[in-house]
Amino acid sequence: MYSIRQEHLFSLQDLLDLEPTERYTAIFDGINIVPLLTIVSKKACEGAPQSLNYPAMIYSLFARILEGIPTIKLLVRRLKNDVLFRLDCGFSFSDRVPSEASFSRLIRKMKSSHVLDEMNHALVLQAVEEGFIDGNHIAIDATHVEARDQAPQKEEVEVEQAVKEPKKRGRKKKEAYEAWKKEQEEIENNLPLFEQKIEKQLDYTFDELQREMPNAPRWGIKKNSENKNVFWYGYKLHLAVETKSQYLLAQLLSSGNMNDAKAAIPLLKGVAERFPFLNITKVMADAGYDYNPIYEQIYRMKADGIIAYNKRNEAPPIGVDKHFAPTCVREHSYRYDSYDAKYETLKYTRPKECKDCPLADDTLCQKVIKIKKTIDLRRYPAPARGSKAWKKLYKERTSVERVNAYLKEYFQLNNVRYRSGELAKVHVDLLCLLYNASKLAVDRINAKLNDKAA
Repeated sequence: MYSIRQEHLFSLQDLLDLEPTERYTAIFDGINIVPLLTIVSKKACEGAPQSLNYPAMIYSLFARILEGIPTIKLLVRRLKNDVLFRLDCGFSFSDRVPSEASFSRLIRKMKSSHVLDEMNHALVLQAVEEGFIDGNHIAIDATHVEARDQAPQKEEVEVEQAVKEPKKRGRKKKEAYEAWKKEQEEIENNLPLFEQKIEKQLDYTFDELQREMPNAPRWGIKKNSENKNVFWYGYKLHLAVETKSQYLLAQLLSSGNMNDAKAAIPLLKGVAERFPFLNITKVMADAGYDYNPIYEQIYRMKADGIIAYNKRNEAPPIGVDKHFAPTCVREHSYRYDSYDAKYETLKYTRPKECKDCPLADDTLCQKVIKIKKTIDLRRYPAPARGSKAWKKLYKERTSVERVNAYLKEYFQLNNVRYRSGELAKVHVDLLCLLYNASKLAVDRINAKLNDKAA
């Protein structure tokens, strides 16, 4: 009887189960902390000498996330009581353990710059150079992040209700309608960027959108698996993940009350501007991202949006089925055949039911129908909606949900203990950087194991 031995790949769980020294060495090798040291170290030689070991402090912040230490206070206590942990973080016997205030000042220095984003970008570039990232397909999604703070109580202000003039019945006159329309446009243009319509974001760069994104904690609402409303006070983390390797290509932290779709264009612009050499062809997302401006941004990236369709009380289409494939006279759906990238057309062939149909030779029944996808980017992606190829691609969207689960289970995404959005962003950027470093460590170990097996 033959025995089949299945090859075991070194996984993220295996990495986290290693001894602390081996685990820290494998993960920290992928993180270049020099850019961060230039931010937090002294800029001048004058004054009191630098008495803190900043590299060890930075590594201890990473170790805090890996070890599941919830607060800085407990981290300081662990550094004082655990000699091996202190040495693994890079402290020597002669170094004094930093206080909570020292760690607080270090984190606030990180807040004033985008150095963690730059370090994450450099780490992803390193993974691309080593051949661990394909970059053809990406998936985007958002997850809720609770803030460890109480929502401020709303102050009840008594306002005298003005006497409203009775509304005139009937349609407004043309002059009055034009004046009202102009007034509404001015009101909308004066709103913050992320309170305006999504299509307004298309003309902005990633850096501009990132600066304008609100990140103060707010009340958020979502539907759970039982279709009931769930409320939380805090933030939303928006992720763009490469589906095959599951590396984080971009992440954004926003207020909890912001619509998921309003972070899609900034995420896509961030991936396109930071990694222009990646040949992205497909973007996967759920029905919450089914908006025309998002398809337009994906089309500008020369990719296709594999996004679940959201009806939004639209009238049922005429002459097509529920997947927008054309139908014959007897309302049988045409079958998706292929996509012509040169002319950007989707080819549909005659339904199999037409084989014995008496109208098969009639002029009303075409053998082949070609539709240009630019007619409606939302309805006609490539491959066509409802096809086996489309369903197979859409399943890759689960990769971003898996990354969400990793961040919450292993990297303390649910343990944001800061009151301001800027400090919460530092915590999120640290754990996202640590996640990518862990993925790089796993891929390097697997590459070595494969070389030995060969």
